[in-house]
Amino acid sequence: MEIAHLAFDHAPVGLALLEHRIIRACNLQFATIFGDTPADYTDIPLARYYPSIEDYRRIGADALAVMRKTGRYSDERVMKRRDGTLFWCRVRGQSLTAEAPFQRGIWSFSDLSEERPLVALTQREREVAILTCRGMTSKEIGLELGLSYRTVEVYRARLLEKFHARKLAELVAKLSGMPL
Repeated sequence: MEIAHLAFDHAPVGLALLEHRIIRACNLQFATIFGDTPADYTDIPLARYYPSIEDYRRIGADALAVMRKTGRYSDERVMKRRDGTLFWCRVRGQSLTAEAPFQRGIWSFSDLSEERPLVALTQREREVAILTCRGMTSKEIGLELGLSYRTVEVYRARLLEKFHARKLAELVAKLSGMPL
């Protein structure tokens, strides 16, 4: 087997070659993370592995905006396995076509389940959590999401309770998977 194929197939992180956000090829670790064999992942829309179509669209729009400037994107997000279970995943992508970032790219996926257990969150709680981790204030989050800052504070209070955090800094540490 050619050395490049060996490196791709046996890399310690999940790797997928995407074209227009369709999986064209993936390695063994990707299949293990998402729940099958690499052969099962040919020509599968990546949308299948997002918690919702809204997440797929929103994250895609964010990624495309960044990739148009840099050609790269990374984040940590909740994704969905083939059996429907949700888990935290670190995702990094590199476009191979600068003029059209999603035309073709290589993406890595790392399962963060052991470092960051999943807590059941509503879509809005996830959005508030992500923006909180980006360092945004309640007022800034409210403007971004079209909510009052008091409503954002209610969502943050729910997050504090769900994550058993006493203050915002502790919540951010838990959301970020940082050791306390």
